[in-house]
Amino acid sequence: MDKLDLNTKAQELRELLGEDANSPVDIFSLANQIDGLTLVFYPLGANISGMCVRDNEIKLIAINSTMSYGRQRFSLAHELYHLYYDDESGFNVCSKKLDPKSENEKCADQFASYFLAPYKSLRAAIKKVAGENQVSMRNVIALEQYFGMSHLAMFWRLVSEGYLSRDKLEDYSSGVMSAARLLGYDDKLYKPTPVEMQKRTYGYYLKQVEELRQKDLVSFGKIDELLLDAFRDDIAFGLNEEDQEGEAID
Repeated sequence: MDKLDLNTKAQELRELLGEDANSPVDIFSLANQIDGLTLVFYPLGANISGMCVRDNEIKLIAINSTMSYGRQRFSLAHELYHLYYDDESGFNVCSKKLDPKSENEKCADQFASYFLAPYKSLRAAIKKVAGENQVSMRNVIALEQYFGMSHLAMFWRLVSEGYLSRDKLEDYSSGVMSAARLLGYDDKLYKPTPVEMQKRTYGYYLKQVEELRQKDLVSFGKIDELLLDAFRDDIAFGLNEEDQEGEAID
């Protein structure tokens, strides 16, 4: 695994999607800008973090919405590697484990880590929060909050960079959410998507349905059927009350 090459690829993709090479990113907003990409959030079970389907006609990424928000961000970055740089088959199902045996999956994980926390940016952030001291649990939480990474993803990144040792895993893995709250952080990073929002589709598929509606090519009933297939009953059954009343949304 060529870490330098993966870091370069991560920076190139950030720039391709309109971001600089160092700042924290809103990866979901970036993904919605990718031409032809359909993004699906769905409960994929306990062992699957996400999947990527791509060929000459389809670009689809599915993310396990029952995992934490931080893990979902990491999973999306992982799947972007498969979408843009994977030379293997056009269908990838990715395990929840952050210690994969497949060299291809290891590359995707390393790419995801660099995409969310670029090498130079992470080094600067570590110096800011820890100085010359050993990285503490408090520092790990500060770093994962800044870059929007899951706790385990940040821990293993710090291990790979030589800032922590593997034997710290147990000590650094308990009471994370409580510690984050006590340090004044929002705990959203550690929670799954709310149940009522765990099945959702965004991106190209919905744009195609709207195009059918605009061109009056299919019936209203068929439009609703297509929206329900994409778990978008919120659209099929009409706008919410605030939108109907014309209230401004800040």
